[in-house]
Amino acid sequence: MIDQNRDVVVRMVDVHRVYKMGKEEVHALRGVTLDIYRGEYLSLMGPSGSGKSTIFNMIGALDHPTRGQVFIEGQDMAKLTTEQLAWLRCNRMGYIFQSFNLLPVMTALDNVTLPMIFAGVPQKERIERGKYLLEMVGLGHRIHHLPSELSGGQQQRVAIARALANEPDIIFADEPTANLDTKTGREIIDLLKEMNESRGVTIVSATHDLKMLDVSDRVVYIRDGQIERIRLREELDIQVGSLGEE
Repeated sequence: MIDQNRDVVVRMVDVHRVYKMGKEEVHALRGVTLDIYRGEYLSLMGPSGSGKSTIFNMIGALDHPTRGQVFIEGQDMAKLTTEQLAWLRCNRMGYIFQSFNLLPVMTALDNVTLPMIFAGVPQKERIERGKYLLEMVGLGHRIHHLPSELSGGQQQRVAIARALANEPDIIFADEPTANLDTKTGREIIDLLKEMNESRGVTIVSATHDLKMLDVSDRVVYIRDGQIERIRLREELDIQVGSLGEE
């Protein structure tokens, strides 16, 4: 059960996002208001074009609203400078994408330690922390391998380790299992949940994957740029059970 009195780490207030496409306007978000609590695992679910990736970009400080406000740790994103936003993304947030986004010419260890360079972490500490994170995600034996020498699931594990590099408060995962087979996708979901529970990291995932239902504290269903409904984990038990039986 989500404690509604606990800290709000992300807050969206009446957020609209309008994109210009020639002479036409596309309303990607239509007045979204949402609180995300510290330490919860929240999944944004909806069909393609529903607006979930736009919400993801808003709360991940990757885009800005046309109207409305987004607060991270109580800070209004619209009032931060470019430098302050860059610091926030580097030090307080971690990102995982469906395409992994690993640098192909760098080893797993180098990919994981790269964000630490931008954060000013000394080299010895970078290497030690990078090795620890790769061991934590089950890749201690692959630290010197290039992405091309790793499977899709292993590359996503490297991406998770990289997202944890600067010990963020929030991890944003955009379709983290989209390019993985069912078994590997399940392993990645379980790994994210383990990070959530063991490290207290808030995880926000934009996904189509119904396997996310049984690890999420809340599921926010998005349709036509609006929140259609929000369900708590315990309200999804019957649905998850039926999915497992199919």
